[in-house]
Amino acid sequence: MSTNKLVKPSKTKLSVAASPAFERVGFLGLGIMGSAMAGNLMKAGFEVHGFDPTTKARQRFKSAGGHVSKDAAELVRSVDVIITSLPSPDALIETANVLARAGRKGLLVIETSTLDIKDKDAARDVMAKKGVTLLDCPLSGTGAQAARKDLTVYASGPAADIRRLVPVFEGFSKAHFDLGPFGNGMKMKLMANLLVAIHNVSTAEALLLGQRWGIKPSTAVKVLSDGAGGSRMLQVRGPMMENEGWKEVTMKISVWQKDMKLIAQALADAQVPAPLFAATIPLYNAAMGMGHESNDTAAVFDVLEKMSSISNKVAGKKTALRKR
Repeated sequence: MSTNKLVKPSKTKLSVAASPAFERVGFLGLGIMGSAMAGNLMKAGFEVHGFDPTTKARQRFKSAGGHVSKDAAELVRSVDVIITSLPSPDALIETANVLARAGRKGLLVIETSTLDIKDKDAARDVMAKKGVTLLDCPLSGTGAQAARKDLTVYASGPAADIRRLVPVFEGFSKAHFDLGPFGNGMKMKLMANLLVAIHNVSTAEALLLGQRWGIKPSTAVKVLSDGAGGSRMLQVRGPMMENEGWKEVTMKISVWQKDMKLIAQALADAQVPAPLFAATIPLYNAAMGMGHESNDTAAVFDVLEKMSSISNKVAGKKTALRKR
């Protein structure tokens, strides 16, 4: 089981002499994040194999130069290390069983999904019985950031294995941290996503205020980003809040709901009051109700804009009644 102890994070440095090369990397899950990471690894010179149950994802991967495997079992036999980017706990457990059956002793698996620590613990235990090592390595960054290699890896698990995997981390990310015992990666990820939830909404609030004053969101993002009020969400999602930019998806609202539930549960378990996070929940729920489930989380701007329009109409009606 994972421990609550959090060691001092460290950015590991690549030592070519001490790190055996992983020339062939396998991907299980070729969605927005997986396909972007795979692309960067190919650019870095790795031979990348992959599998995804979706035909479109496999075709896109093949067109990018990847080697498509017919299933997860074939993929395992073709590579030196596996990276998983999965949508659900069920997918993780199913993958763990396949890798335990088909994988060889000593195989390393980099698990990058945002899932409950208990589910990752269960998957780790299944693989460990067959000598396969699972590392908990969630990522900080959106799909657009992944494409630009602007990701941070929150790695947790055996320190020696994390050091061996540095060349792979450097192939698809800008930074990587060794956070100690398995599960600490997910804890840091939930902390990061709590901030993302709040900063995304605060960005929408500020940009909508500016828009009401006649200041374009694009102008506001440019001016505010380097100031005291700047944030990565302002820089990354702010531009998507203009001209319905949320239709270009880096994180679907429907997928984000999973992350929100994980954060809420973590806060409840730790008995941490979180009034700011709690205030954002209705806005993301409203986005789902307004039909934004397949749009980017930047669509909270549309929620606030519609709320503002309704408030203005109600205020206008009340003013008209008083004048009668």
